[in-house]
Amino acid sequence: MTGVTLVVNPAAGHGRAGRLVGPVAARLRDAGVRLTVEASTDYDHAFRLCRDAVRGGVDAPAVLGGDGMVHAGLSACAWTDVPLGIVPAGTGNDFARSAGIPGRWRPAVDAIAAGHTRRVDLMTVEGDLNEGNSALVGSALSTGFDEVVAARAASLPLHLAGPSYAYAVFAELRRFRPFHYRLTVDGQVRELEAMLVAVANAGTIGGGIRIAPDFDLTDGLLDVTIVHPVRTGTLLRLFPRLYTGSFVHHPAIERFRTPAVTVDGTDLFGSADGEPLGRVPLACAAAPGALQLIVPERSAA
Repeated sequence: MTGVTLVVNPAAGHGRAGRLVGPVAARLRDAGVRLTVEASTDYDHAFRLCRDAVRGGVDAPAVLGGDGMVHAGLSACAWTDVPLGIVPAGTGNDFARSAGIPGRWRPAVDAIAAGHTRRVDLMTVEGDLNEGNSALVGSALSTGFDEVVAARAASLPLHLAGPSYAYAVFAELRRFRPFHYRLTVDGQVRELEAMLVAVANAGTIGGGIRIAPDFDLTDGLLDVTIVHPVRTGTLLRLFPRLYTGSFVHHPAIERFRTPAVTVDGTDLFGSADGEPLGRVPLACAAAPGALQLIVPERSAA
């Protein structure tokens, strides 16, 4: 890449992104990249900066921050030929992890300088959302227990991704009851009780939870994971296996792939890419090849 606009959330990762701006910029310039650095003040500002970079003809915008910054970048680059670069510096970094982007900043920066790309899928979600009627999602839509846990974790005064998620799991288990769901797949409506339903484009949520361990970012399909009602003790025993993906072998777990699914039910809300999304019904659909992403050479191959 010869021309890059680096959009930074200085507060991401408890200030880690702000501390990395200088070293990241220096490494890119040493690699011969013509660089512009822009600091964002909030999500909307980050999206506008990325969108302006795309419209201005830059070779690539790159985001330095967490999943919120990635969400802004992919929303600006989707359905264009302008690739997105990512330097993970947040607490979760779920989409970057799923896409094979290094978690360490130096190899992530070197990948941007090298400029190898691949087309990956995104997911569209439509409904009565917190901001507008439609959204693009990189990682997954979570509802039920996971959404409740994500909301609890996000409200903590200190957010530490995995540890915060674990604390929120145990805090919410004491009072949690299964939700009533109404899923529509291929025109067929299915009603069921479940602990959670997740619709995944990429396979990781919550700072490392492998909610869809067999995901494929290029198959044009969504991975749906259903956790049917289980006792609290069973859910506690399953929890450590969420980080390895082996939980999917438990008989209470149901999984299937589909190009589209609508999630509806009683008193359900959805969150996606680490942020609250809105109230059900939420219509999810795969967006095959919607994003050109800068990746390490091995991932491009």
